[in-house]
Amino acid sequence: MSFLKKLFGGGSKPAGSAKPIEEADYNGFHIATTPIDEGGQFRVCAMICKDVDGEAKTHKLIRADMCSTSDEASSIAMRKAKQMIDERGDGVLG
Repeated sequence: MSFLKKLFGGGSKPAGSAKPIEEADYNGFHIATTPIDEGGQFRVCAMICKDVDGEAKTHKLIRADMCSTSDEASSIAMRKAKQMIDERGDGVLG
């Protein structure tokens, strides 16, 4: 998926951009968890992506939940992203 390369690995990245901790394909979507470090705690965050008619569509999921480790935040982000996809389908993308 070339749009993921642009989002997470291709070209220059803005300062403070996060590398994915965990990635998975789920029901036609691609999920990449990107917990946000906020002074020793990690905010639950993930990117939900899908190609729609040849165009990359992305939704950034950011939750208020804070965790003590990035792995814990990543696990919660993956679960929440899958839940959103199950509930909203393509509506996740706006």
